[in-house]
Amino acid sequence: MVFVGMDHGTTGVSFTILEEEPVHFKIGREELSSGEVSALEELSKRVDIGSIDLMAITYAMGDGINEIIPIENVKNRGIISIGGAGKVTGGGTSVYDEIKNSGVPTVLIPGLHRNTPCLDERFRAAYSHAASPEKVSISYNAYLETGFRNMIVADISSNSVSILVEDGTIKGAMDACVGAMGIIHGPLDLEMIRDIDDGEKTANECFSRAGAVKVAGVDTKVASAKEAIIRKYLEGQREAELAIETMVMTIIMEIWGLRGIADKIEGIVLTGSIGSMQEPINIFQMIKEGVEDIAPVLILPPTSGSVGSAQIAKAVFEGEKDILGIKVL
Repeated sequence: MVFVGMDHGTTGVSFTILEEEPVHFKIGREELSSGEVSALEELSKRVDIGSIDLMAITYAMGDGINEIIPIENVKNRGIISIGGAGKVTGGGTSVYDEIKNSGVPTVLIPGLHRNTPCLDERFRAAYSHAASPEKVSISYNAYLETGFRNMIVADISSNSVSILVEDGTIKGAMDACVGAMGIIHGPLDLEMIRDIDDGEKTANECFSRAGAVKVAGVDTKVASAKEAIIRKYLEGQREAELAIETMVMTIIMEIWGLRGIADKIEGIVLTGSIGSMQEPINIFQMIKEGVEDIAPVLILPPTSGSVGSAQIAKAVFEGEKDILGIKVL
């Protein structure tokens, strides 16, 4: 049996082939956008495409669907719009279309939004969008790896999103535009809202400069922003130190906020390229020290998104009709 998972992230598209020994690989967004690389060709170098029993993928915000759906039944790639904050930039689109046209059995995982039935109705009332689809995959991976039925999962990388799981069901999430900072993205504050109103910047330009890059004064390509901040931090530059400290503070605030509305929390799971980072900066430990009074804090590798997607593919193939409260069509 061969199952494949895909995580459509900010800096690239990651895959996991769930065999006896899982295989992980990532293709950069710029390579995909330029057409230099074919995702299916890269996948075929590592597995016989014809042997794949089921693939589960994520794409963009996933706000146009609320169930796990066969890709051939999905309209508009499962999204409402390609504009605004967090807009689609092209790399993942080519991968989606390649996979859809390949004939490989594939299901699309939805995001978390106001039309997601399992979410607490207060989250649905407060936020039109709570999390993109890979956060569902990450949460499922955390659920399987830890056994926690009541937990907070924090995925920290280009953006930071924390998910609340209660009784094995996703009940809420705080998306990057309203919650904690990541390296690139963060909440839109008053100054940014004024810039948008005045026509000086677009919402997407503000959203993509609201994370740690804003504090560190880093203005570079998304793919190299993390390395630039880390380099400045290790050189002892105060603006980079403050950027990391500020990002960590907002993440700790977000986790404690979710704890405040939960009945009980068995554990906290940190993941993502920043949330799982222990070298050269131990950001995992910084966050852990701020939230370990809530519950034990565990770590998952940054491959959790693509692994979780592959695990969803396996579960769906085996007949599962519910993934953390999200129905399988």
